Amino acid sequence: MIQSMTGFGKASQQLPNKKITVEIKSLNSKGLDLNVRMPQVYREKELALRNKVAQRLERGKVDFSIYIEVTGEETTSKVNVPVVKAYIEQLKKVVNGDETELLKMAVRMPDAMKTEREEMDEEEWEPIEHIINEALDNIQNFRVAEGAALEKEFSTRIGNILSLMNETVSYDQERIDTVKARLQSAIDELKLNVDENRFEQELIYYLEKMDITEEKVRLENHLNYFMETLAGNEANGRKLGFITQEMGREINTMGSKSNHAQMQKLVVQMKDELEKIKEQVLNVL
Repeated sequence: MIQSMTGFGKASQQLPNKKITVEIKSLNSKGLDLNVRMPQVYREKELALRNKVAQRLERGKVDFSIYIEVTGEETTSKVNVPVVKAYIEQLKKVVNGDETELLKMAVRMPDAMKTEREEMDEEEWEPIEHIINEALDNIQNFRVAEGAALEKEFSTRIGNILSLMNETVSYDQERIDTVKARLQSAIDELKLNVDENRFEQELIYYLEKMDITEEKVRLENHLNYFMETLAGNEANGRKLGFITQEMGREINTMGSKSNHAQMQKLVVQMKDELEKIKEQVLNVL
């Protein structure tokens, strides 16, 4: 079953002093374009994290984010008491004011707060890793669901192309009869004596150049191969893209050979269906 490259996964868990939330969003891309946002304290885990995401998601423009919401009493920001006291003493020399008002002014001054560097706790990383795995599971489930919708649409479009192709072929004999009649009429108008055998040979040669049997057989094979690939288990977005290119070549050749108004109209409809397939194939993993 195919997977879409478009997806969203989220997971969160409450730890003793903080809430950890992991969000993963992905869109289509030729390769893996991974953007990681995480707190500085966990940066040493980034390389292993990137490898994990690459292994699980394979392709796509992926935004990976870890958010921390502190829910306990601990904080990394502390009041720089000596600096604040020094500011208050200096302010007293400038104005006679209430100490509370002076304190409000002092804490807004540069260096009034200091941030202590937080060290990563390996025991804390273990539950975070579980949250990451849960978010990855969620985005993969999302991708599978999107892939199922794409597969249904592809099946409909392929069926439409096959139906249009068969309708195109149904006009083939009518087209040949029209060409024969037109050529015979032109010769009759010129009032020329024509060798019937020679005329038949030239007519056969001309009609062979207009014959679309080979294009029909190849297009039908490509349509079947597309559906077989669609049912495969491996990531196959690129292969589906290559098959649509081959389908396009055969449809274009049928259009150039058709020389028949109704057949050309059906070819345009086939091209329209194929373009819709190509647009969606870009989303397939």
